[in-house]
Amino acid sequence: MIRKILKWTGIVLAGVALVAIGAYAYVLVSMKNRMAKAYTFEKETIKIPTDSTTLARGKHLVAIKGCQDCHGTNLEGKIMNDDGAIGRLVAGNLTHGKGGLPASYEVSDWLAALRHGIHQDGKPLLFMPSHETTLLSQQDLAALIAYCRQIPEVDNVLPENDLGPVAIVMSYIGKMPLLSVEKIDHEKPMIARADSTEGAAQGKYLAVSCSGCHRENFKGGEPLAPGFPPVPDITRAGHVGKWTKAQFITTLTSGKTPEGHVLKNEDMPWKMTAQYTRTELSSLYDYLQSIQ
Repeated sequence: MIRKILKWTGIVLAGVALVAIGAYAYVLVSMKNRMAKAYTFEKETIKIPTDSTTLARGKHLVAIKGCQDCHGTNLEGKIMNDDGAIGRLVAGNLTHGKGGLPASYEVSDWLAALRHGIHQDGKPLLFMPSHETTLLSQQDLAALIAYCRQIPEVDNVLPENDLGPVAIVMSYIGKMPLLSVEKIDHEKPMIARADSTEGAAQGKYLAVSCSGCHRENFKGGEPLAPGFPPVPDITRAGHVGKWTKAQFITTLTSGKTPEGHVLKNEDMPWKMTAQYTRTELSSLYDYLQSIQ
């Protein structure tokens, strides 16, 4: 009797394992096909000023949009994660040094990356938040590109991305932002310039950078990946919404909440938000407070 139970238990477990292996194989092939797909969009170009005001704005955008968090202080690129489960995630070298962008990389290629989420060859960029940068105004896109194009060359040859099973599965079910190209409205035109007046309108423009973690409705939710903490609701209805404007600004510039909790930068990039101006943080607070 026990032998029969063990036999059938083994058969069931073997069957479950085969189904799991088959399902993962299907997911893997599907994701590889999506990552290898070449896209074609109408080539765009804009005038790129090189005056000091534009470059200063570009430098500020690089700081507040998280470019340095992924690509490094000098935009030389870096390995963001390297373990068997999630895999190796690499942010490219954005300079023209060895291992960086080719000499043929034009303004239209920058726009393809920032507005459409694709490489120069038309294939998708991985884990690049182009669904956020595509919403930048033409003026800010020009400033960002202007600054990045004049940064010093850094030689830094990096390995390719090599996604592990967790990243593959989580991306397949839409729980990791792998392919921005699939999330973008590619017909949406650039706006000329963003509202720079302090208030909720400016805050709404800035809040796009928060949506990647806190969701499009800023209500937060489940962890972004296994081992990560839950994402808080930062609207008026959430705990953060109970903070005063002064407390909100202090938290985003110091990494310490009104309750005395010290935020981990890898969970909440306060070192990035600390680069916002006080006017920008005030506007962001106003906008989040307008959401119930």
